[in-house]
Amino acid sequence: MTLLRLLIEKQHELGYLSDDVLRGLSVSERVPLYRLEELVSFYTVFRRTPPKSFTIDVCRDVCCAARGCKGAQKKLLESLNGRDDVEVREVSCLGRCDSAPAFTLNDIPAAPLTLNDGEEVLAAFQSQQLANLWEVANEFIPRKWKCDPYANGIRHYQTVQHLVEQRVDISATCIEKIKATNLTGRGGAGFPTGLKWEIVSKENSETKYVICNADESEPGTFKDREILRHLPHLVLEGMLLAGLTIGSETGIVYIRHEYGPEREFLEAAIQRAYELGILGEDAAGSGQRFDIEVFVSPGGYILGEETALLEALEDKRGEPRNKPPYPGQIGLWGQPTLINNVETFALATSIVHHGPEWWHAQGLGDFSGLKFVSISGDVNLPGVFEVPMGTTFNEVIEMAGGMLDGKTLKAFLPGGASSLFMKPELSSTPIDFDAVKKAGSMLGTGAIMVFHEDRNLYELATNITRFFRNESCGKCVPCRVGSEKGVELLEAVGRGEYAFSQLSILRDLNETLLETSICGLGQVALAPALSMLKHFPDEIPF
Repeated sequence: MTLLRLLIEKQHELGYLSDDVLRGLSVSERVPLYRLEELVSFYTVFRRTPPKSFTIDVCRDVCCAARGCKGAQKKLLESLNGRDDVEVREVSCLGRCDSAPAFTLNDIPAAPLTLNDGEEVLAAFQSQQLANLWEVANEFIPRKWKCDPYANGIRHYQTVQHLVEQRVDISATCIEKIKATNLTGRGGAGFPTGLKWEIVSKENSETKYVICNADESEPGTFKDREILRHLPHLVLEGMLLAGLTIGSETGIVYIRHEYGPEREFLEAAIQRAYELGILGEDAAGSGQRFDIEVFVSPGGYILGEETALLEALEDKRGEPRNKPPYPGQIGLWGQPTLINNVETFALATSIVHHGPEWWHAQGLGDFSGLKFVSISGDVNLPGVFEVPMGTTFNEVIEMAGGMLDGKTLKAFLPGGASSLFMKPELSSTPIDFDAVKKAGSMLGTGAIMVFHEDRNLYELATNITRFFRNESCGKCVPCRVGSEKGVELLEAVGRGEYAFSQLSILRDLNETLLETSICGLGQVALAPALSMLKHFPDEIPF
């Protein structure tokens, strides 16, 4: 068992990690105490003091801030009336932006209940009725998805079984079909998926790894959460196809710890795949072993960066590596490693099953394929939708029940907290990577955040910058210092302590972060705020 898994298990057992516990582990595991301390001090999941009977974690980030998390938290604290058995903490995004203001109770997500229901949830918890409350709130309702070739009760995993039965070259077939679609990674970076699979397949190594990055932690992004809940079989089959393509026997799903309910669906699907013979010594009858295990992240947005994720899997602090070399060449434990996110693996299964022609036909007009998008903020029915490429942002807003309270669209972020603010007149832009780029932003993960006419965009942009400051791993000076200075400047101008002209410093600071930060966090930390200042100058406080 790795050190991180051992520490997580020990905390789950005891509730926290005391000095005595760490010293005991140091002796029993024969590792220096500082190795344990460097992990416990870095990852947010660990705590060094005993928890109270009830710990309520409240999301403080942009969607929840817009939906009044501060006021709801204050009301909850007042209702608790100083109770000493309850601890309320502010935390970064919980991945439940569709249930804002979001919170967890003893690490159990309350969604679809919100912080406005906090008193009701706490009362149910105390009366031992919480299980019933969550059973009703989280009732599983099957959904139909165009990308699922196994709808209507069709047996799962027929795609890989058909390839095996036909005795085709699985590696060449998968690479050819995926490259023909121009499918790009759906985790935000947009690297061509087929090319990535091909590169890793050509690496000369007996040991290779397939990793599914299920650590989406950016505010507004929760589409992979729903794919894991509804379509885990597509993700697992995509990982198996990748393993057969590159010559790997080991797959790992790296999932954020806040996705406990989704992890249960995933683990049940993995168990079922083993029972069916899809995973194991002779995976799907291929003659090749392929196993999949789940690794629960010990916390932190930075771990969504693929090399930071690898560092965590290797029992290190989750700090990004310098690139090159890239993971496809030197990845986990120094071996070639294929990393894709949840949506990418799910869609790869669909493409290999149906073929490139089917994929191109799914888009609207000249656009190709499908896209999972999450939409949150000021809409009546926030959630996850599977849409044809070429669908406009306006159309997704309508799918989400239209604008909240019938108010007017003021601004939106098309691709999560790291994308750039767009004006309402650009809401007719089609959902497509190139089209959104031409419109002045980026599609990223497809996390659409919508804000109506009453929102203070300056406050929301400052909130986003604060998120990146909070989540910086601190490894490189530009990001660690630059993000802090950016927040200080935005907050000081917001309080009226600096003239708004001082905000011009942000441009120079942003250029420095772009050129010198090790990873994407530092490179995007100030960009949303700068886009808000550029496109919405009336939002600047005077």
